[in-house]
Amino acid sequence: MEVILLLVILALGAFSWLVWQLLRAKRFTRFKQTLEQEIKPKVVAHIIEELNEKRCQRFPNSQAHQEATIYFWCQYKSRILQAALEREIIDEKWLRATNNLRNSQHLFHVERHFLAKAANE
Repeated sequence: MEVILLLVILALGAFSWLVWQLLRAKRFTRFKQTLEQEIKPKVVAHIIEELNEKRCQRFPNSQAHQEATIYFWCQYKSRILQAALEREIIDEKWLRATNNLRNSQHLFHVERHFLAKAANE
């Protein structure tokens, strides 16, 4: 009888852990959707504004330059997040307030090979 009770407790524990993992995965997916739907348009607008301000004879920043820059920064979710943080569109306070700090860390870890290297490294 004790063995059956122990197996039931273990099964409930395993089920609880699976439910917890499902909830975490749903939050992470929601965070990635937020990046794509809300943050990405702000990043694109900031990039266009930035390139227009820095336009000169040496750096014409034509439509092709804008498209290439936008493609580079918006190709992966981690780059969208990186661009938003670098351009101060969002900050750590926003990540904490929306309970997405851990999700951002996980995204950077999962997509670390897609991240742009800092220019001063």
